[in-house]
Amino acid sequence: MKYTEIAQKSREELEKMLKEKKMELFELKLKLKTMQLSNPNEIRACRKEIARIKTAINAQREA
Repeated sequence: MKYTEIAQKSREELEKMLKEKKMELFELKLKLKTMQLSNPNEIRACRKEIARIKTAINAQREA
């Protein structure tokens, strides 16, 4: 999801998305440790998505 799409969402939606992405990241790391993750680049993509969501939350907070 691109930042422009994320920035249009409400703060409650962003908080919910952030919680979901953090849980997804946790699960990906767990799969990596148990050698069940086929594509380790998914972790990087998930971390970037979390950063985009946090950026949008901070931009709304400042506005």
